[in-house]
Amino acid sequence: MNREWEILQIPGPTPIPPSVERAMVQPMIGHRGQKCKQLVEDIAPRLKPVFGTTGDVLVLSSSGTSALEAAVVNTTSPGDEVVVVVAGAFGDRFAKICHTYELTVHRIDVEWGRAVDVAAIEEQIQAHPEVKAVFLTHCETSTGVMHPIEEAAERVHALSEALVIVDGVSSIGGASVDMDGSGIDLLVSGSQKAMMLPAGLAFVAVSDQAWKVIHDNPRPRFYLDLRSYKKSVDNGQTPFTPALSLLFGLQEALRLMEDEGLENVHERHRVMKEMTRAAFRALNVPLLVSEEDASSTVTSVRPQTFEAEQFRKIANQEFGLMTAGGQQHMKGEIFRVGHMGYSRPANVLQYISIIEIVLKRLGHDFEQGAGTAAAQEAYLQATRELD
Repeated sequence: MNREWEILQIPGPTPIPPSVERAMVQPMIGHRGQKCKQLVEDIAPRLKPVFGTTGDVLVLSSSGTSALEAAVVNTTSPGDEVVVVVAGAFGDRFAKICHTYELTVHRIDVEWGRAVDVAAIEEQIQAHPEVKAVFLTHCETSTGVMHPIEEAAERVHALSEALVIVDGVSSIGGASVDMDGSGIDLLVSGSQKAMMLPAGLAFVAVSDQAWKVIHDNPRPRFYLDLRSYKKSVDNGQTPFTPALSLLFGLQEALRLMEDEGLENVHERHRVMKEMTRAAFRALNVPLLVSEEDASSTVTSVRPQTFEAEQFRKIANQEFGLMTAGGQQHMKGEIFRVGHMGYSRPANVLQYISIIEIVLKRLGHDFEQGAGTAAAQEAYLQATRELD
């Protein structure tokens, strides 16, 4: 299959808008010169609405996992007690990072495919009053679950002084988060998902309360020391060599989101979710996640009449359609469809039509065209609601 024909519908990395690609190949500039200073000063305030905050949003030249690690190393010290919600591969990654940094971890293990019950977090806080931080994942990319992070943050702060730290890697840019209003203390993300960029940038939004903890924390840190990033961004700089091409792309990606309007961006993602889920229901293909818990950026499918990996293989070989498989114990049991970032309802209609052909190849029983019709009706219903 010619790579130029690939249809990338995985939950990251995601397709890059042409204008962002063009921005990233503009001539290089000095990273300590005036042009770079102007670039950093232009980007910094424009990131804040995307994260739902008026506070600092720091940019690291690294992967999203580095932002998770930065959140841990800057706010905790060895022996501190923390609560980690684990409902998938990336909640488990948060827990592993916490163990690596010698924290006492109280896990809340949630069945994969379900959102955490906030009452379970309350119970852990009450059972362990010395907890310093609660770690949550907004969109669990491995399952397509959206956790109630705003409700959780409000309850944690009502019961304790613990920080609320959230992995928003596969949600920021595709889902609304009221960081300030709900009391989230650190909200981290990466560039390669709904932010419409290649991998290589990480983002950390920090509350005033979190800054107090960070400044008082005696733990040594260097590249991931958020104090260095704060000091530098206030002066229009970065503490270390920035990924300038990605910053050029970020500037353009922010312009695209601003032109569309953030509310419209979030609504577009909601509509694509509804279209995708309606189509699979009409095709008699089970979904992993309930309507209440479903993510707006990735949909997980748990087939029963055909093999998930065989579906992915045929879709890719015949049409260049790339979907993602399951992770850890769900490998081979599910496949995941990403619909985030530079993706439109037209893309949904395209991949649903392809999916129908692949299902016919696999002998799955359904009325041909039912998925496409359901996706069309979901789109029409959504647009009628907006009229």
